[in-house]
Amino acid sequence: QVQLVESGGGLVQPGGSLRLSCAVSGGTFSRRAMAWFRQVPGKEREFLAAIAWDSRSSNYGDSAKGRFTISRNNAENTVFLQMNNLKPEDTALYLCARDRRLFSALAPTIRLDYDAWGQGTQVTVSS
Repeated sequence: QVQLVESGGGLVQPGGSLRLSCAVSGGTFSRRAMAWFRQVPGKEREFLAAIAWDSRSSNYGDSAKGRFTISRNNAENTVFLQMNNLKPEDTALYLCARDRRLFSALAPTIRLDYDAWGQGTQVTVSS
C-alpha cells in the first residue's frame, strides 16, 4: 500500500517562505500526477497545486498563483511545494495527494481525483 509523508511545515512570519516535501513509498509514484491541498477545521479542503507525472503540465488554485510552485523528483519519489510571501490566511494543514490514474496528461484540481493522502504538515503564519 502507498504511504505519503509530508514534512517542512512549521511556524513562519508573514512574508516568509517554506518548502514542503512529500515522500512517497509503496506505490507507482513516477506514473501518477501529484497535488497539494490544504485544510482548515470546519472548512472545505482547498486545492493548491498539481503536477502531471512527467512534470509537463501543472495547475494552481487562485490562492497559490504567483506565490507557490509545485515540483517533483521522480528518482527520489518526492514532490515539493515552494511557498513564498506567506500570509496569515495561509495557516492550515497542508496535505499531499496522489492521482488515481496512471500516465495521465492532466493535473487534476478536484479532491475526488486523488486516491491516497498523507496525514499533513501544519503551517502556521504568525508574527
